[in-house]
Amino acid sequence: MKRAIRREPHALLPIPHVEGPDYDALDDLLGFSLRRAQIAMFVTFNEATRGLDVTPARFTALLIVGANPGIRQTVVGNVLGIARSGANALADWMESRGLAERRADKRDARAWGLYLTSRGLSLVEEMKRRIVEGERKRSASLTAGERKELLRLLRKLAG
Repeated sequence: MKRAIRREPHALLPIPHVEGPDYDALDDLLGFSLRRAQIAMFVTFNEATRGLDVTPARFTALLIVGANPGIRQTVVGNVLGIARSGANALADWMESRGLAERRADKRDARAWGLYLTSRGLSLVEEMKRRIVEGERKRSASLTAGERKELLRLLRKLAG
């Protein structure tokens, strides 16, 4: 029986296009090319956030909270496409590290909003700088117009 090897996200390596083998239909499949590009971008993300204990989901949550002070954790979960318990775990993670705090909603005493702390705001700015720089380097082979078009097409495909 073959045993599956589980690779952690930080252990992902870009998948090269090896010269020689016939890739058959793979070169024409969007999914294959998207997965190769996704892994390359994950590697870039991991390099940019090395040592920060931040996953793509945590980064997304921090950015969403920073851009929407007072947002409810349920909405953050909806943005990420995760269950309520996952959103609660993310809020707990942010709060336990002093990156965000829960505050009672002034309009609804039963509800809580999430706010980044000054430490959280500083971390978000540093991560954005690193990630934008990493993506700029990774996508240097694209012109500005190509990058904009790729983003438009990916949004269209996802939507």
